[in-house]
Amino acid sequence: MPTSKEKAAFAKRLKDSLPKDVKGGTDLAREFDKRYKNGPPVSPQTAHKWYTGTTIPKPDKLQTLADWLQIDVHWLHYGPAPSGKLKPLAKGEKYPPSPETIELASRLEGLSARQRNLVEEMITEFYGGAEEG
Repeated sequence: MPTSKEKAAFAKRLKDSLPKDVKGGTDLAREFDKRYKNGPPVSPQTAHKWYTGTTIPKPDKLQTLADWLQIDVHWLHYGPAPSGKLKPLAKGEKYPPSPETIELASRLEGLSARQRNLVEEMITEFYGGAEEG
């Protein structure tokens, strides 16, 4: 089952790919239904759920969207493939921080000195600190 983050990312890719005159679930349902021949039409409520990232369509509907928008169905559903540029790291080398890590670090910076100290103590408790000697 897709996470809320995955559904939101799908909705962003969908919105970014739609023609400028498609501005919500009603427009999306109307335009989609003109092209979908594999079953009953979708309701504006269903299309709204796609548009807002509440749900991701089933594969046959994803294919219809991708064909209509002239985009890759895999990209529409999952986003860009990971780049093949990752190589094994040398000893002591680290991958660049992810956007999530950067966000966490900026939140930590916003804490008071006392709060940061508590977080550091908690991390030390979970992962162990420097060797006591």
